Formats: sequence, C-alpha cells, structure tokens
Amino acid sequence: MSELMDRPLERPVWRRPRVVLGLAMCGGLALAAGLGIVLAAGARASLRAPAASLTIETARPGVFHDFVALRAKVVPKDIVYLDALEGGQVEQVLAQAGDEVRAGQPLVRFRNTELELEVLDREGRLAESITQLQAYEKQLEDARVANQKAAAQIDYDITRLSRDAHRDDVLNAKGYVPRQQYEATHDELDHNRRLQPLQASIDREEEVLRRRQLPQIHSELANLQQSLGVARSKLDNLVLRAPVAGKLADMHLDVGEIKNRGERLGQIVPETGYKVEARIDEFYLDRVRPGQTGQVEVNGRELPVRVVRVDPQVKDATFLAELAFDGPMPRDVTSGEALDGRLVLGGDRQALILPAGPFLERSGGDWAMVLDGSGHKAVKRRIRIGRRNAEQVEVLSGLEPGERVITSDYTGYDKIDQVIITH
Repeated sequence: MSELMDRPLERPVWRRPRVVLGLAMCGGLALAAGLGIVLAAGARASLRAPAASLTIETARPGVFHDFVALRAKVVPKDIVYLDALEGGQVEQVLAQAGDEVRAGQPLVRFRNTELELEVLDREGRLAESITQLQAYEKQLEDARVANQKAAAQIDYDITRLSRDAHRDDVLNAKGYVPRQQYEATHDELDHNRRLQPLQASIDREEEVLRRRQLPQIHSELANLQQSLGVARSKLDNLVLRAPVAGKLADMHLDVGEIKNRGERLGQIVPETGYKVEARIDEFYLDRVRPGQTGQVEVNGRELPVRVVRVDPQVKDATFLAELAFDGPMPRDVTSGEALDGRLVLGGDRQALILPAGPFLERSGGDWAMVLDGSGHKAVKRRIRIGRRNAEQVEVLSGLEPGERVITSDYTGYDKIDQVIITH
C-alpha cells in the first residue's frame, strides 16, 4: 500500500524546460518575421538621381494644339519603270540618267544573236504556213472560176445547139439535112441539157464548201500574220524605248554587260509633279485620314498639303501617309528632298497640358514620376493621357494643375517607386 502511495509524479511534456525553450524560440522567430513583413510592406524601391540629369515640367491649363509633326520626303507622283523586254548584251547606250527624254525615244540597244536566229526560223515557218494557206485559197478560187466557166460553156452550147436543132428540123422536113447530122445535133443538145443541172449542183456544193472554208483560212492567215508580227517585234524589243516623256532616272548601263529578260533597267519620272510621303508614329494610325490638311516648309515658306492615302501597314513602329500639295505645284522641290511640317488632326481645345518628353516611351503615358511638395522626391503615380503631339500631352486624370513631373527618360524606372532628387 505504501509503495503505491510513494509513486513519483511526471511533469507534462509542454512544461519540460527544453520544450518551453523551443516554443519561446519559435515564437520569437515568428514575431521577427511578421515585423519584417510589416517593414517591407511599408518600404519603397528608391533611386537617387541628381537634379541636373532630370527634366522637370509643370502641368498647367492651356490650349492643346491637335497636330502631329511630319518628317516627310518629296517623291515623284508617278514613276514608270523600265524593264528589259528581251535582254541580251548592251550594244549601245543612247541616254543617261538625268536626261529629259520624249515618248518613243530609243534609250538602249541590245544584241542577242540567239534571239535573232530564233526569230528568223520562226518567220520562215510562219511564212511557209501563210504560203500554203494562200495557195489553198487560190485553189478554191480557181475551182470556182472553172465551175463558172463550165456552167457558162454548157449554157452557151445549149443556146447554140438549140438554134442548130431548130434549123435542122426545118431543113430535115424538106430533106436537105442528112439524118446523121440531124441526130448528132439533137443528141449533143440533149447531153448538155442533162449536164446543166449536174453542173449547177456541183457549183452549189463547192460554193458552200468555199464559203465555209474561206473564213477559216482568213482567220488562220490573220493569226499567222499576227504571230509573224510578234516574232518580228521581238527584234524590235532589242531597242528599249521610252514609253512616256519625262526625266530618266536610276539607269546606269555599260556597253558589253548582259541584262536578262525582265530585269529592271531604270525608271522615268513623268512631268506630272511630286507628292510628299511621311512616316508617322503608329500611335496616330487611327487618327490620320484622307482629306486631313497640314503644312510643310519648302525653302522658308509654308505650303498647304492634304492627305490622299494612308497605308495601314506598320513598319518599325510607323506607318506611311501620302500627301499632295494643296495648290500649285512648287517648282523648287526635288525628288528625295526632306521636308518638315505638321498635320492637323483636330481642333484646338482647353485642357490640362504637360510638355511632351522621353518619359512617354517607357511609361506609355500610363504612369509618371510626380514631385512632392518638398521637391526632393518624386513618387510613381498612375495617370491617364488623351491626345498628344510632338510638344504637348493632354492629361485627362492623375495630375492637378501646378504639379511637377519628371519628363526625361525613364530608363531603369520600371521597378522604381520613387526617385530621390539630389542637388
């Protein structure tokens, strides 16, 4: 009984010293981790930048001028390309780039012995075919003439024999004509009378055949003559001629060089004037339309232009717009000349304006670094912009009048929440 009463009491596991120490350490680590998370949540990724390296502008109410700057180039309104129709070895160069040429003027003469032999052979075979058809046509005509002669001869013989038979009838009644002569005349007359319908039938059949075959012969002759003309034109194509009048450009040929059929040789710029081509930032693709007007500067004076075509294909973040001079064609412009100008997209209106800057390229106008009241720190803020041009940005929300914004390049700012400005 005493042994049962003297049994030692064991401590609970959670009250043992080692367990208590472990739980205390875990609690401390959890507290430290929570504190770190709280401190990290309140921290901002910062970047220090000297004020001299930054461009800072102020958002102000003003008039937004809705236009896009143009960097344009003068190009010919029309271009006629010159290609080698047959090709061969350059035998003679009759005009050079920069020359004014007239329509039909010879520009280059080629030599192509193989083509010449081929054309001669084809001409011989075509001429033989033409001769055969013409001979067959002559045979049909000769047969027609022969049939007409035969019919005429039968008619003549019937007329003559009818007259002789009538005379013999009278004389035979008086016994003046021998019986043999009388019968011969009547037999020959009967024979020709039987031949007359046979000859008429032959004439009709051959005339039907002739009328059916002559158009085919004439059509075939026309095709052969056309083929003969095409064959001969191949030799004519060895001389390249100007299709239109204008200024010859981009043609640089030397005697003796070989040019293949279809190869580009140069171009002619007709005297139809010039147009203006401008590559515009893709941001404005939905806002540029045919009919919009603008101005370009030509030798110190502004000339009106008008959009005539917009190519929607984007290349290198730009698209192509073609503009025409809206008025008399200036005479002092040259092909390839660079022009500056602006294209009006819409009317002017009051808005909160921020000067444009490189910051738009990195932020896309979705955010900006806005200075606080001290001017020593700029914090990233979401903004929304509307229209923009080369000089101005229309701010729709996110900024207040008088607030200052860093508008210089934002390279490296993507993961930065604030900029500390140092002096």
